[in-house]
This record gives sequence, structure tokens and C-alpha cells, in this order.
Amino acid sequence: MNRIELPQTGEWRRVSPKLVAVELVAGAVFLLAVSAVGVGLWYLGVGWLAIGLWAVALVALINLAFTPRRVRAIGYQLRDDDLLFRRGIMWQRFVAVPYGRMQLVDINRGPIARGLGLSELKFVTAAAAAGVTIPGLPEAEADELRDHLVLLAESRRAGL
Repeated sequence: MNRIELPQTGEWRRVSPKLVAVELVAGAVFLLAVSAVGVGLWYLGVGWLAIGLWAVALVALINLAFTPRRVRAIGYQLRDDDLLFRRGIMWQRFVAVPYGRMQLVDINRGPIARGLGLSELKFVTAAAAAGVTIPGLPEAEADELRDHLVLLAESRRAGL
């Protein structure tokens, strides 16, 4: 298996392990909803559609099994000129967001994540495909990282 080799310019920072709980709760709610609709359709006599929904539920259950590993694969690295973000197990994604190209740094906190003290940090650039979202950051770390990135972005844009 070939791995993407990147220059080691800093330490990878991982997201909080509490993100596993957030992902598991969201996945379990989806799984229960799909299963309940499948049971309802079965009793209404639409068995073929119920079987299709149960197949979706099976895929969701398999997805839940991989959640802890998928969360461990998420990380970011603050480099000299950009923020490098990674995620994915089989299909790995690496995105480098130059500090000078950041237009917006946004923090979102959903109800489950907020209850566990987690935030989601989103970076928006001029290129829509280059938007990056880092889930599962502790609230204090997300606030500190947002402020740091805004300062870096302003200083880098001023130098353009």
C-alpha cells in the first residue's frame, strides 16, 4: 500500500476522542430512524421498499463500526505558510489551506458536540472546493485556533 509522504514540518494535531461519541450518537439516530421506517413499510405491505431501507441500515451499521478508526485519521498541522488538514482511511484527503487565502474562519457547535464541549472549525477560501472543516476540537482549542488563524490570514493578506 502506498502512502502519501509529506515533509515533516510540524506535529500532527488530532481531534478529540469525544468526537467518536458524537458520531456514534448521530449514526445511531439515523440507524434507528431508517429501521423504524423499514418496519412501518413492512407492516404496510411494501416489503421491497422495507428491504431496501434495511440494506441502508446495514450499511449505516458497518459505517458505525469504522467510526473510531475514521476519527483517529482526522488531523491538522500548522505549517509556516498554510494549514494542512487530513482525513480518511481508504480514501485519504490532504488539503493545504494557505493562510493568506482564508476569507472566513467559522466555529459551529451542534447540540451533542456542545454537550461534550466540542466545536467544529470551518475555513472558507475563494475556491469553494478548498473549504475545510475540522470537527471535534475542544471549545477552547477551537477559539484559540480561530483567533490565531485570523491573525495569520490578516498579516498574510496584507503582504500580498
